[in-house]
Amino acid sequence: MRCLEKIPLTNGLTVEVWDLSVSVASDTEKVELLFKVPIPLKPEDFACPDDYRKVREVFGDEPCFESRMIRSFVPLVEADRLRTEFGEIFRKDLLQYLDRPHFRRAFALAKYREILRDPRHRKVVPNET
Repeated sequence: MRCLEKIPLTNGLTVEVWDLSVSVASDTEKVELLFKVPIPLKPEDFACPDDYRKVREVFGDEPCFESRMIRSFVPLVEADRLRTEFGEIFRKDLLQYLDRPHFRRAFALAKYREILRDPRHRKVVPNET
């Protein structure tokens, strides 16, 4: 696992591009890119301090937006081309969405709604990435 790139956004967030690819056989690999955006939580994004506290308790101080692109059994000679293609698809389809001025707040409130939908929500175990 290695960080290929960090893309700063105009809204203050940063996209981290991680290569999680692994060898499947001597001539193939599973190509996997993780696009990860840590979202710092801020009290002013919530209606009351208790809502902020609940989201931090369940998701931590900096929950992450994540998107993965995966393809298995890729011939080694095509792996780099596919990583480039995944990056281009991400930039075309998601980058503008993540760069919206209010994305951070909207994401934080979506995490709060997630807790409301499932009141049995437990603290999420941090991802190892």
